[in-house]
Amino acid sequence: MSRYEYGIDFTTIEALDFHTHVQLDGCGHHAMDEVLLAATAKYFKSPEDQNPTVDDVAAHYRARNMAAVVFTVDAGAATGHAANSVEEIAEGAARHNDVLIPFGSVDPWQGKAAVRRVHRLVDQYGVKGFKFHPSMQGFEPNDRQFYPLYEAITEAGVPALFHTGQTGIGAGLPGGHGIKLRYSDPMLLDDVAADFPDLTVIMAHPSVPWVDSQISIATHKANVFIDLSGWSPKYFPPQLVKAANSKLRGKVLFGSDFPVIQVDRWMTDFAVLDIKPEVRPLILKDNALTALGIKA
Repeated sequence: MSRYEYGIDFTTIEALDFHTHVQLDGCGHHAMDEVLLAATAKYFKSPEDQNPTVDDVAAHYRARNMAAVVFTVDAGAATGHAANSVEEIAEGAARHNDVLIPFGSVDPWQGKAAVRRVHRLVDQYGVKGFKFHPSMQGFEPNDRQFYPLYEAITEAGVPALFHTGQTGIGAGLPGGHGIKLRYSDPMLLDDVAADFPDLTVIMAHPSVPWVDSQISIATHKANVFIDLSGWSPKYFPPQLVKAANSKLRGKVLFGSDFPVIQVDRWMTDFAVLDIKPEVRPLILKDNALTALGIKA
């Protein structure tokens, strides 16, 4: 086991992708079943390989002079499918610490075991944040039974990243494969951000259909950020683009959702988005360093 420490030269990288997914070689399973994987690929029109390894992701971003946050989602209780090994992802990121930043994931339904795992992942593996997907994990983030998790993450001094808005996972399937969108309403995170003012909360994705709520929360709560993953910039809601250019210029982070959205496609579309020149570097890198606690 090698504990992760930053090896990234943050002054020379061009961008930091705050939202990438990774699979593992030889793990024999996926966090999602084949039906969900196929539906997700169809939703995102992703012909590319949906299962990059840690080494694949590192090479992809190294070639582009970027860094990337990598994670999986532990949704075992809700899906019945074992998650990819967070520990292996952290170890892989440690091998590639010049380009990758590992986030952990815990199943919130594991209660005290999940809290213990938060501490272990931070202390022994050096993870730099935690990823939650309320719809996939089947939980309401503001339910107080999960507050011990946020207490542990706050103590660790790392951010919590939550999927918000609609999801491509299960899209187009009968009943959405049982996945419920309401768990990913960002207003549930307003409670979390209010009750844990020292916890950095990152709302992943433009939160369609709740974008106005998302903008209000990020404006109102100093500890809340938004990542722009899961959507090509050409489809960003106009009110989010307007906010990113003005009152949220210090709150919005580049994220792609690689591999379902390719980073090259995201960057190409972002290049022609109506974003002020002085705001672009904030979105592409500087705001991420603030959210990670690297730069005040």
